[in-house]
Amino acid sequence: MKNKRRGMAAGSVAAVIMLAAGCGLGDSSASKNANSVQPAGDSKAIGSGYGAEYGSAYGSGGSGADPSAGSGSGSAAGKTGPAGQLAVRDIPDVGSVVTDNAGATLYRFDKDTPKPPKSACEGDCAEVWPAVPAADASASEGIDASLLGEVVRADGSKQLTLAGWPVYRYAKDTQAGDAKGEGVGGTWHALAADGKKAIDQKGGAQKDSAQKGGEEQGDKTGKAGAELSLTANEKLGKILVDAKGRTLYRFDKDSAWPMKSACVGACLDTWKPAAPVDKAKASGIPAGLVGSLKRPDGTEQLTIDCWPVYLFTGDTEPGQTNGHNKQGLWFAVTAGGKKVPAGG
Repeated sequence: MKNKRRGMAAGSVAAVIMLAAGCGLGDSSASKNANSVQPAGDSKAIGSGYGAEYGSAYGSGGSGADPSAGSGSGSAAGKTGPAGQLAVRDIPDVGSVVTDNAGATLYRFDKDTPKPPKSACEGDCAEVWPAVPAADASASEGIDASLLGEVVRADGSKQLTLAGWPVYRYAKDTQAGDAKGEGVGGTWHALAADGKKAIDQKGGAQKDSAQKGGEEQGDKTGKAGAELSLTANEKLGKILVDAKGRTLYRFDKDSAWPMKSACVGACLDTWKPAAPVDKAKASGIPAGLVGSLKRPDGTEQLTIDCWPVYLFTGDTEPGQTNGHNKQGLWFAVTAGGKKVPAGG
């Protein structure tokens, strides 16, 4: 009898091991690296108080449903000083952006309006995204001075505008050249010199390249019309993309065994679960690695080697990888379901 019980126990353990082996336990460690955006040029710290760690790992300003709002703590008070002479500088993965005289990246908010200029960021939102005062702002080479203006905020203060768009700083940018606010909530973007989104102008070349023909891209990734395929990224190497060429990401706080998504609530404002695909229409990846996960709300999410994968709202064009190494927790995915290293 004892021998029989031992045999049953050993069989149970073996079954668990076999199940676990199918869900990629070899890659379950979570990275704790900081945001990968590196300062361009001067890397000096920006004014006192910019070091406040504000907001969640999901890239939203706070825990509420609106990614523009904060929780009221970790205030960026004192970060509303004059912008001084504005400049244009290149920031990796973002493009040519407008900065203040201290090198802090300046932003615009999609919920604002430029004609007429109006700010929709008040209260807790303004704690995370301090409005830039209109006083003492001037343009340098590369910025048309006639595009500078001002808008009167609800509290009576005057905020700087660029091409009509109210201008902000981001409380989590700690060094000159940081652009951690790019893509937050899918509504905040670094400003280009003409008042448009810097990331869109950078993505233009990528878009033109992608539009040379879906068939041509299909040849490069192995199969035209694939719902899931590999594409060659200049910085990251071969990464997985969906049928529209959008980069897929995995989250270090998720788990592959058991399969579980930790991205819920406000996280979903920024990171959208990728829809399942037909294994037969996956190209460049073993069909056995393609699966799905049932989320708490009952919807199905694509998994690669048992890891849930997502789309980033900050990627506005096919081929962009703005979500890679975001908060040191989100990473593009290889053909084997592994995360692309932080450095690409």
